Amino acid sequence: MRILKTFKSYFIRGIAALLPTILTVWLLMQLYHFLSHNVSRHVNVYIVKLISAFTDNYTVAQLEAFWVSGGGQVAGFIVPLIAICIIGAMLASVIGRSFLHAFDDFLKKLPLFKDIYPYLKQITDFFFSHDKIQFKRVVAIEYPRKGIWSLGLVTGEGLTRFPEIVGESGRMLTIFIPSSPTPFTGYVVMIKESDAVNMSLTIEEALRFTISGGVVTPTQWNQHVQKSSEHA
Repeated sequence: MRILKTFKSYFIRGIAALLPTILTVWLLMQLYHFLSHNVSRHVNVYIVKLISAFTDNYTVAQLEAFWVSGGGQVAGFIVPLIAICIIGAMLASVIGRSFLHAFDDFLKKLPLFKDIYPYLKQITDFFFSHDKIQFKRVVAIEYPRKGIWSLGLVTGEGLTRFPEIVGESGRMLTIFIPSSPTPFTGYVVMIKESDAVNMSLTIEEALRFTISGGVVTPTQWNQHVQKSSEHA
């Protein structure tokens, strides 16, 4: 029984150590296969058609053997990358940005698209926007009610006239409380600075804690808890 328990302990420890690597490799392989079948292959087939239209030196079978099945497959990845970079360069101009805004407005008015596109746009803007939200520090606040504490990320000092309107005095903070396991969604609250407790956590540590549902805790906090239990 003890041997079985030891084996189980070692097995779980081994799985915990290997699983992140295995999942990372698996995701990369899935991404490669998806791009290969849905993007690269079509690009290479088009290259074959383009070359065969301009020259008779090679048969279609020879061209496909190189571009679709052989070493030329890499072009199916390189060409889309170059195309994306060109589109990005075009959208960096004033005319390009104007076109993008007009295209966004057009999609937001289309049936079905208007129910999906705006939300996907918000997610991509969150990850890829140059004007990223600058979180200043991590705080703990009593939310959604007293006695329940939540980790929040300070984004600013709040609306200028807000304290006057709600009848509060003192400095206010605007705090983003990320949701688990999707930290790009959450709640924005405004509270008095005196009601926020500064935490000795980095933004990355707070987000990892939230994404994992509280499973992944900062190393220094684990050490503190362990020392406290040893002294008890």
